[in-house]
Amino acid sequence: MPPQRPGNALPFLLLTTIRTLIEELHVRLADLGHPDLRPAHGIAMQMISRGGSISDLGRRLGVSKQAASKTVASLERLGYAQRCRNATDQRQIEVALTARGMEALRLSGQLLNELRDEWATTVGEREMSSMEDTLAQLGRPDGFERIVGWLGG
Repeated sequence: MPPQRPGNALPFLLLTTIRTLIEELHVRLADLGHPDLRPAHGIAMQMISRGGSISDLGRRLGVSKQAASKTVASLERLGYAQRCRNATDQRQIEVALTARGMEALRLSGQLLNELRDEWATTVGEREMSSMEDTLAQLGRPDGFERIVGWLGG
């Protein structure tokens, strides 16, 4: 039986694994025509895809309206997001993904599936599935919603 690692090793193992996955995702996104995307952009784009205003985005990300506006401005400059008037209330400004933004999210999903399969090839499908089951059991059902706000503030 291998020696047990100290408890303080666990967060670093998880974080380095996440970083490895996300860095490889972004290398591949860059190769597919999205070299300017950063990890924070992906999280923001996930939240923008749910619709709403900059204030809504800020709440979802756990950041101020000003910080959300700055993120949207960055995504606008890169061609991934746009501000548009609400169809029912012309006074309301909403944020939406452009076709390029939707393409980047779609590609990210495909690439993450590929990376997952590559990892399963490396460690074995049974070990990969077991790890995923264990992480799902240890995490929370609302994990994504909670982590975004936690990372933002």
